[in-house]
Amino acid sequence: MLDLQEIRKDIDEVDRELVKLFERRMELTTSVAKYKIETGKKVLDPQREQEKLEKIAGLVSNEMNKHGINEIFTQIMATSRKYQYMLLESMGQTLREDYTAIDEINKKNCRVVYQGVPGAYSYIAMKRFFGEDVDNYNVKTFRDAMEAVKNGEADYAVLPIENSTAGIVSDVYDLLPQYGNYIIAETYVKVEHALLGLPGAREEDIKAVFSHPQGLMQCQKFLENHKDWEQIEQANTALSAKRVVEEGDISHAAIASVEAAKTYGLSVIREKINTDDNNTTRFVILTNKRMFVKDAGKVSICFETEHTAGSLYDMLSHIIYNGLNMTKIESRPIEGRAWQFRFFVDFMGNIDDAAVMNALRGIEEEALSIRLLGNY
Repeated sequence: MLDLQEIRKDIDEVDRELVKLFERRMELTTSVAKYKIETGKKVLDPQREQEKLEKIAGLVSNEMNKHGINEIFTQIMATSRKYQYMLLESMGQTLREDYTAIDEINKKNCRVVYQGVPGAYSYIAMKRFFGEDVDNYNVKTFRDAMEAVKNGEADYAVLPIENSTAGIVSDVYDLLPQYGNYIIAETYVKVEHALLGLPGAREEDIKAVFSHPQGLMQCQKFLENHKDWEQIEQANTALSAKRVVEEGDISHAAIASVEAAKTYGLSVIREKINTDDNNTTRFVILTNKRMFVKDAGKVSICFETEHTAGSLYDMLSHIIYNGLNMTKIESRPIEGRAWQFRFFVDFMGNIDDAAVMNALRGIEEEALSIRLLGNY
């Protein structure tokens, strides 16, 4: 009978030899990195790596081991590249673009744009972040807000990017790569829908209710108790409140914020009617300047990669290798390229951290494209 303990001792000895050989290989990687600095040669050489993998496969005597050897050496070469990127950065061969580090955002002397109308949740987010007296104005679309910041008509834009129950705001995600604007901060607003009506209106008077489709969906449990009410969709919740005022019909109500009731002079018939009490929307603050607060702790990027097996893992492996905590990943279809996607990733870190720059360097070298969306 085979002695398991003896087999394990043999495996341990093989592992010790493998570690020695791996460390020797990584020493040679340092020499390769220095050579590439001197010659300006790129770290990634796909043709060379493919030829190397084919050559190594030819050394395998047991056909069943070929796939495993391919995986092992693919990872060894990927690790070697990541080490080279780290060395290149440490030796001053950085791809870092200039940026301005600020102590804090100047919330007093600025002009802010938001999408929607007074009383909308974007309006609430803006007021809470910048203060009640901030110089502000509203626009009709998310693109209008991005354009206003790009052109310098506003210093900052406040845009919703995701909701804890409804998911991402896809239109905003699609706009982020199209503009040279940067996320400099984020803020959260708890969604607390209320039933609003004309002064004196009672719940039993209501026959029709106006709101954004998500507002209606988020209050579905409450609305199930009023199946006779007509549900009428609007562009946003605050516009629903505005319409109730304009129509002046006591049988019409809106699902919107208490702030919208104050803005348009409506009465709050019932508060907190949304089903999920923890429903929260995340908003991003954008500027056209490449500047970040010094103690920023989150990085957002988007990138495109080859439409091949394992390409997404290859990009994310740079984040893993550098010990960074990825907190979010989303994908959006790329216009004009069927079944191909752009990826949006958030991870923890500061642009001044070596680990962050190493990860960004690796992705920039190996992705089809990458864009830093912000550090905040």
